[in-house]
Amino acid sequence: MFTSNQPECHFSLVLISLLSCTTNQARLTVSPSSSQFFEGDFVSLSCEEDDSSAGWTLRRNTSKGNTSQCGGWWGTSFNSSCDISYIVERDSGVYWCESREGPISNMVNLTVTGGSVILQSPVLPVMEGDDVTLLCKTKTTPSNLPAAFYKDGSLIRKQPTGHMTIQHVSRSDEGLYKCDISGHGESPSSWITVTGDTLTCLCFCSFQHSQCDDNLMTVFALF
Repeated sequence: MFTSNQPECHFSLVLISLLSCTTNQARLTVSPSSSQFFEGDFVSLSCEEDDSSAGWTLRRNTSKGNTSQCGGWWGTSFNSSCDISYIVERDSGVYWCESREGPISNMVNLTVTGGSVILQSPVLPVMEGDDVTLLCKTKTTPSNLPAAFYKDGSLIRKQPTGHMTIQHVSRSDEGLYKCDISGHGESPSSWITVTGDTLTCLCFCSFQHSQCDDNLMTVFALF
């Protein structure tokens, strides 16, 4: 994990759902597909499921600990989708779909920053053996600037064009990632989960700081 003189990590929520392992569930997708966004970005979230009669509602728990559904104080709801036309830092948190019958979907953790750098990384768990590309982006300049990539506080490598591909990922690649572009700053941190089982249940947390105490990060998996 990232180290400092006083490591700290702030969680918006840790949620665990055994129901998310059921095969008859919605799948929450995010467009653009990323776990991090700049303030002012447009984000669309959709609950996708074959049985449209399930009546899926998109809900979230933010870094302030408030649980609410789309269409109230935030977002525009249409059928089983939710659009956030101008996302801001207080929209950071855990998002999921919930049906009238009770089951919930996978959960995704979204981080919104007012800073100048983000790390585009998979918003959903990635399968063992897949290739994963990370992109370090600035808000106002071209996204092909040289960038340094870190995992659990240690430098992985420096890339001349701002993107890094991890080939044939394994469980050892699971961890907390961030990037840095000289002269622009560093991104928030995002946890990348690697799974070999599509029925893996996970808990997600939202980070407001780069520094994180090892004892405060736990990922639960059921096999």
